[in-house]
Amino acid sequence: MTTTEIKTNDRTTAPATTVRPNTTTTTPTPRLNFAKAVPKVFRSVIGLDAAAREGLDPTLVELVQIRASHLNRCAYCLHMHTTDARKAGESEERLHMVAVWQEADHFFTDRERSALALTDAVTRIGDMGVPDEVYDRAAAHFDEEELAHLLALIFTINTWNRIALSTAKRAGTDER
Repeated sequence: MTTTEIKTNDRTTAPATTVRPNTTTTTPTPRLNFAKAVPKVFRSVIGLDAAAREGLDPTLVELVQIRASHLNRCAYCLHMHTTDARKAGESEERLHMVAVWQEADHFFTDRERSALALTDAVTRIGDMGVPDEVYDRAAAHFDEEELAHLLALIFTINTWNRIALSTAKRAGTDER
């Protein structure tokens, strides 16, 4: 079996476009322009994004967006948010550690680690929901309003990741 074939029920199928889940063998061709196709929906997501960020530290916002984009394998958003984080003064060292934050916890504050843990749980919500200990840890570092904003931020970046992945946005083509 070649790397582009999938074996299912002991039968080899025709060549596949995926080698592993969420990975394509070719660079996707951009699809519809979501912003132009449904401008009202697009503006609504922008509004949710702006409202979610209110009151949150801009560095924390970028760390959360980078982490969710790692988990969702969204190169477009990952490129955008690492670029924004650099412009805001974030260190290369910390940017490289976001993907492995649990093993490199000394690079991040307790508050940032609690936000990253919540980002992991909410982004992977289908795996086991949001465990009480993860939620409680975040609630210990954020007041109720901040926690609600943090959750809204996580919801929003997951929405942006899904828009970018579904419409095959290409990394490095930030159109903001």
